[in-house]
Amino acid sequence: MTETTIQKSFFSKFFTTLKQALKGDESFDYTAGSIKKAVILLAIPMVLEMMMESVFALVDLYFVGHLEHSSFAIQTVGLTESVLTIIYSLAIGMSMAATAVVARRIGEKDPVAAAKAGMQAIIVAFAVNAVLSVLGIIYAKDILLLMGASVDAAEHGFRFTQIMIGSSLCIMLLFLINGIFRGAGNAAIAMKSLWIANICNIILCPILINGFGPIPAFGLVGAALATTLGRSIGVLYQVYHLFSGNGILKIKIAYFAPDFKQIKALVKIAAPGILQFVIASCSWIFLAQLVATTGGDHGSAGYQTALRIMMFFILPAWGLSNAAATLVGQNLGAKQIERAEKSVYTTARYNVIFMATIMIITLGFGQYIISFFTNDEMVKTIAVEALQIMSIGFIFYGIGMVLINTFNGAGDTWTPTGINFFGFWLFQIPLAFVLAKHFNMGPTGVFIAIPVAETAITLAGIFFYKRGKWKRVQV
Repeated sequence: MTETTIQKSFFSKFFTTLKQALKGDESFDYTAGSIKKAVILLAIPMVLEMMMESVFALVDLYFVGHLEHSSFAIQTVGLTESVLTIIYSLAIGMSMAATAVVARRIGEKDPVAAAKAGMQAIIVAFAVNAVLSVLGIIYAKDILLLMGASVDAAEHGFRFTQIMIGSSLCIMLLFLINGIFRGAGNAAIAMKSLWIANICNIILCPILINGFGPIPAFGLVGAALATTLGRSIGVLYQVYHLFSGNGILKIKIAYFAPDFKQIKALVKIAAPGILQFVIASCSWIFLAQLVATTGGDHGSAGYQTALRIMMFFILPAWGLSNAAATLVGQNLGAKQIERAEKSVYTTARYNVIFMATIMIITLGFGQYIISFFTNDEMVKTIAVEALQIMSIGFIFYGIGMVLINTFNGAGDTWTPTGINFFGFWLFQIPLAFVLAKHFNMGPTGVFIAIPVAETAITLAGIFFYKRGKWKRVQV
């Protein structure tokens, strides 16, 4: 076989796999066949899905960064996103539980049980968000002040916060239903829902922020309205496919009747999962507050700008690492432990390559990337410093994500919860505080604490992965 023929065969297989991944092929058995192909089929739509989730914050950041009071606007968006990480934590925790249970049932060849488990998770989501939405609407201004915003910034931006937290159900459902689809092996639907949501957000943002024809300019509030409407449309797309009956999951109205035994099982998995992400989120909230109090409005705006850009790059890596959760869940369900381990190593290798590439880009071109999102020189200077310091740990972030998803996909949610508690609350927060306050390094001390702590967390994850408790968990 000639070299040209080999190349043609490679590209032919690659594009066939790419097409299969983007289309969504639930007929593929992730418990058999090529592990590399399994990772690629799951990872491509998952990466694109997470890229779209990160685009929400960047689109808002771009448009509000060019408003008249841009430092107030950027700070409001950033601080609100920091608070929303608690809701993201709830959403990711429930999504992770749904993925673990649905994947395990699919691996056991029981799609009916998988569909019932997914619907019980949605019931829990409705109950939780009924409370969060009301609290967010009532205490929006107080939340911004508590986060370290100035009185002027809080007054300027609290309505943005009201809308974003008040629409938390859309955020929760977008994550949760996508988790159900990922557990079933159809990551393409999850990807497409985020694409649709983001396209709507990108179209609506300039219209609602700056006005268009008879539509008035809502300014910062317009960004919140655009994001909420975009996410709502994405959820409607998900719901349509849940009930269309064309996939492996066949949803019936009867599945929405509360099954407290199933809900208890889901909550048992989700509770530590939610806790692990709440622990991480509260750490990020503390860091945001520490930067705001030591660096002022411009320091806070610079940090939030860098953080949003960093998350734009990290979320696709999280999407890639999500492949490990589905593959581990389904292969443990099929009693194929060795295949589950190989899936973890393959996913980790791809994630390291991706994150190493991103690290080079952010270190070399960080200032140009930052310049695109803000024209405030003080904000820009701090943002560049923050981005370059935080990006030093990107390779360790990539490995850590795969390990977290491995534990969670297996249903071993307590291990990463413990790692996060010690890594974030007993190490990162004290380190950031000491560097920022005691050594008078201000925001720079906070920036340094982030990659140091993330590296320590990843090393702890490797230790517990090798102990192998995750292989023996029953869900």
